[in-house]
Amino acid sequence: MIIIFFSTLPNPSNPPSNNLQLVACCLQLESNPKPFPLSTCKTTVQRFIMKRSLLSLSLSLLSVVLAYGQQAAFNYLPTSTTHQIVKHTYYTLSYSERDEQAEWVAYTLTAAMVTGTVKRSGNFRADPYVATGSATPGDYKNSGYDRGHLAPAADMAFSRVAMSECFYMSNMSPMVPSFNRGIWEKLEEQVRTWATDYRKIYVITGGILKYSMGKIGCDGVTVPRYFYKIVMDDTEPAIKAIAFILPNEKSEHQLYDYAVTIDSVESLTGIDFFPALPDKIEESLESHIDVLKWSFTPIHFPKKGAKE
Repeated sequence: MIIIFFSTLPNPSNPPSNNLQLVACCLQLESNPKPFPLSTCKTTVQRFIMKRSLLSLSLSLLSVVLAYGQQAAFNYLPTSTTHQIVKHTYYTLSYSERDEQAEWVAYTLTAAMVTGTVKRSGNFRADPYVATGSATPGDYKNSGYDRGHLAPAADMAFSRVAMSECFYMSNMSPMVPSFNRGIWEKLEEQVRTWATDYRKIYVITGGILKYSMGKIGCDGVTVPRYFYKIVMDDTEPAIKAIAFILPNEKSEHQLYDYAVTIDSVESLTGIDFFPALPDKIEESLESHIDVLKWSFTPIHFPKKGAKE
């Protein structure tokens, strides 16, 4: 057995060999109490420090991997009316082949995730994981509509994989440009603020596909007349949730003007959004609107005549 005593801890700025101050550097107990030579002791100490450093680094990396794995988990997946669920690394969707887009996209968003700095990839492409084949970028060409993200790129800036996968066309829906870059973008920003305020939230987004403004592209992509977004904070004891339905058009209203019950979104979509919740909690969350439980950032619109 070897016992090592240090008078000081190693200084990271200096090599260990120049910084080890040994008091009673090494003692061999049991059968041979004679001290080791100092050179042997130094080598033993250096190996010990190196192994400990490598172990510490490995544990740190493992904790990062586990943390992002937890962030990616979504514990409250909605039901799928299309029976085609596609799971990507950081979000899950239910794909509607009839409408060539997701009926919902669901993901977890945390305070750590919204501080990401990965730049937009811009790599719009078909989703290879949609069994029936997804829409393509060509479906939107010259349509007059934006390829609007359901899971926003800004929510996925914490990882190159997340950023890349959010540009699959299965995560897009046709949006009026002034809507996508206006009130919808403001709602996305508000959701990221809530992720910071409440540390972790669950987000579900989609178009209300049975109310259509027509179709675009060779694949016949439905243009939803309305979009919805649902946010839940499951932090005990005050679990809360809020839902929004917004028309696919320019708006100058405040976000809370579009707040609705989750029940109303369910009646319009046929989707059960939180089937994993206990019935009493689900009924309470989904049947009431309480905007006072959520902190809203006021939207300031440009004055008339000002350049937008």
